[in-house]
Amino acid sequence: MEFNDIYDKDRNLTGRTHRRGTLWRKGEYGLVVCVWVYDGKGKLLLTRRAPEKSFAGTWENSGGAVQAGETSLQAITRELREETGIHAAPEEFELLESGRDKNCHYDFYGLHRDIPIEQVVLQKGETDDAKWVTLDEIHEMIRDNQMCKVIARQFLRQEPMLKERLIK
Repeated sequence: MEFNDIYDKDRNLTGRTHRRGTLWRKGEYGLVVCVWVYDGKGKLLLTRRAPEKSFAGTWENSGGAVQAGETSLQAITRELREETGIHAAPEEFELLESGRDKNCHYDFYGLHRDIPIEQVVLQKGETDDAKWVTLDEIHEMIRDNQMCKVIARQFLRQEPMLKERLIK
C-alpha cells in the first residue's frame, strides 16, 4: 500500500497522507514528478506504458507520484531508476517547470543522459518498451494518438524549453 503526502493549493505540506488509489478530497493535492531525458544529439527518451496500466500502450516520459516523506528530487531519482534503470544524482536534474492542476502539483525535470537504448532496463508492470525520438517524431506520435494525452499536453507546453537542451 502506497501513501502520498497531502499538500494544500499553495504546495504547503498539511501533515496528512493520502492512500494511493482513493479519491482526493477538495483542497487536497498530491505531488507528481516527470523527467525529460535528452541525449544531447536531438532526441528524448520515451517509455511505453505496460498493458496493465491506465493509458496502456501509450508513450510517455518517466515519472510518477511522490511517496510520503520523499522530496521531489528523491522521487524523480527513484522513478527514473525504477522505470528505466538509469541512475542519476539529484543534483543532475534541472527543474524545467512546476505547476498545479485539479488535485496535483507537479514538477517537470530535464536530465542529460546519453545511453544506448539496449542499456535501458524496463520495469515489469510499468513499462514495456523504450525508444529515443526526435521532436518531429513526438509530434507525429501525438497526431497518431500514441502519446499519453496528459504527457502530450505537457510536452507541447514545454517544447521550447526542451529545444534549448536537445543539442549540447
